[in-house]
Amino acid sequence: MPELPEVEVVRLGIIDHVVGRTITRVTVHDVRSLRRHLPGPADFIHRLEGRTVVGAARRGKYLWLQLDDPDGGASDAVLCHLGMSGQFLVSDAGAPAQRHLRITLGLDDPAHGGGDTPRELRFVDQRIFGGMAFSEDGAELPPEIAHIARDPLDPLFDPAEFASRIRRRQTGVKRAILDQTLISGVGNIYADESLWRTPLHYARNTRHLRTKEIESLLGHIGDVMREALAQGGTSFDALYVNVNGNSGYFDRSLQAYGQQGRPCGRCGTLIRRDAFMNRSSFWCPTCQPRPRNGKF
Repeated sequence: MPELPEVEVVRLGIIDHVVGRTITRVTVHDVRSLRRHLPGPADFIHRLEGRTVVGAARRGKYLWLQLDDPDGGASDAVLCHLGMSGQFLVSDAGAPAQRHLRITLGLDDPAHGGGDTPRELRFVDQRIFGGMAFSEDGAELPPEIAHIARDPLDPLFDPAEFASRIRRRQTGVKRAILDQTLISGVGNIYADESLWRTPLHYARNTRHLRTKEIESLLGHIGDVMREALAQGGTSFDALYVNVNGNSGYFDRSLQAYGQQGRPCGRCGTLIRRDAFMNRSSFWCPTCQPRPRNGKF
């Protein structure tokens, strides 16, 4: 699943290629990608056509297109989630449709008087876990995701509040940082990388974390995400690409995630893989010793 760096790469691409353009046409190819928009596709189309995209924002793994209002600001939004395999691609109008194309937004650029090359923002989603929905008055923050915590790259993220909240939990530290109501944007890949860097075992009880360990973990989460963002995110296959169809290459820098059977870059011990919450956890048995009695 795309995590914060991948979604941020997409957001920046939308700012470059979509913001300032007017949605002239909406085509819903598969209604399943609108299952979160309860009024249905006809209402979705009616609410978007003729609106201008004036911004693109993100919280955690969610992003939204901010739409114009009559006063020239932003009012409503199109809330988007990439799910497991969602992609936003900017294409020339008339270019061949991508396989698994679900929704197309036809775009024009009013700044060019309609003379600019017509483009399309295409939502492609192989597994159809992602989707789009109209969010009334959602330009600043869609109410549908008000429960999602700020992410560590958000200037208003509060490290002290995070430390206080994680200490009040009594759960494994990886479970805690995957909880999007505690800290958003962290998924399996960057959780394992941050825990390896700290280093902490994924099952370490949050109640017993020391202040320096929490500070170190939070610092590494931010560092890993910034480094991944600088490299265009992590792409293991063709399911994650930016709006131009290009893959990220942070996978070349991974030290823990997906590295089972390879020597730890710090101590040389072979990285292990454990089943975890229907996923996997990758860790070094020497650098990240398994906690005893749920504490150390």
